Amino acid sequence: MADCYLRTDCRMCESVDLQKVVSLVPTPPGNNFLKAGGPQEPEPAYPLDLYFCRSCHHVQLGHVVDPKILYQNDYTYVSATSSRFVDHLRQYAADMVARFALTPSSLVADIGSNDGTCLSFFKAAGMRVVGVDPATEIAKRATAAGIETVGDFFSDDLAVQMRAKYGPADFITSHNACAHIDQLDRVVRGVEHWLADDGLFVLEVGYLLDVYENVWFDTVYHEHVDYHTVEPFTRLFSRFGLEAIAVQRVSPQGGSIRVFAQKVNGPRRADGSIDALIEIERRKGFDRPETFVEFGQRIDAVGVQLRSLVQGLKADGRSIAAYGAATKATTLLSHFRIGAAELDFIVDDNPLKQGLLSPASHIPVVAASELYSRRPEFLLITAWNFADPIMEAHRRYAELGGKFILPMPVPRVTP
Repeated sequence: MADCYLRTDCRMCESVDLQKVVSLVPTPPGNNFLKAGGPQEPEPAYPLDLYFCRSCHHVQLGHVVDPKILYQNDYTYVSATSSRFVDHLRQYAADMVARFALTPSSLVADIGSNDGTCLSFFKAAGMRVVGVDPATEIAKRATAAGIETVGDFFSDDLAVQMRAKYGPADFITSHNACAHIDQLDRVVRGVEHWLADDGLFVLEVGYLLDVYENVWFDTVYHEHVDYHTVEPFTRLFSRFGLEAIAVQRVSPQGGSIRVFAQKVNGPRRADGSIDALIEIERRKGFDRPETFVEFGQRIDAVGVQLRSLVQGLKADGRSIAAYGAATKATTLLSHFRIGAAELDFIVDDNPLKQGLLSPASHIPVVAASELYSRRPEFLLITAWNFADPIMEAHRRYAELGGKFILPMPVPRVTP
């Protein structure tokens, strides 16, 4: 396909010694929702295969879809939709300002800044801020709301322009974007150029160890080209004059890592956390492809259980809906062959998705009020990373007799 290609080298270390370890059902881009009513354009489906690098042990998606298809055509994800994630970003900004003594003269930049939520907290603390995000319409809205945002893909070329216009960045951050970028080498090269000599680069990405342990395979979709662990980051940074000095495990996206890096020979000393987490990864077998082949088998076992549960309920005449039209839901429903025959609708809190049809399965996406007007007997939580706040926000649904289905790591009904 002209809009998709198979990457044959490792994004982190450039090795070509790659092995396919997991194959999922091909899907359309998971965030490309369809308009309800009228003729539908054909939905191309792209492969979802994971490859393991035998050299640096990185795991990445094999086929890369043109990012313009994923991000620049009616992109609907916005950070502010999730109050829990907003709280995380608020606390993150406060912690970083205090820990690294950022001042009103400091320039804070965000790669993949989305609607500017993260930068808004740095701005409120007095920092100068600028964001970069390829979702041009969302970037325009962020700028209009007071967070200057460049609507483009971040790269080394753009970094030259940004440093010339805004000066060196004291603090560059990125939340989940570094799992989405095919040309990650150009991003890291750009960070090294833009970063002040004593500056800091802090990124957060989903952690493959959490994905593996909880069978959260539905984080595999076309926007996520990388599935990160700590060891490959050390190889990537060293190629471009940066060094990883610390890492923390944090809770967003079901489980993430926060990686701290500076220029080589920068002012901060490594704290030992990098080596400690690499050792845990090796004990878990993340340096062997067989570990991920077995992961694919565990995924299929969960699918058999969940599909049996859902189909059994439908055979008994029970009504079922889903909560969460997140991109990961496209992977989960497609791979487990759960669609409009099983689910009456999908609830989502993002108004940009309401009134549309989900990719692949074409299930209507509606507002949460539909839970109480239509009263499905069961609610499959496809936004599993927000399961607790969803169930807390909709205790009334449970009080009215509704039951939640949690899909992973072992499908179960609660309460």
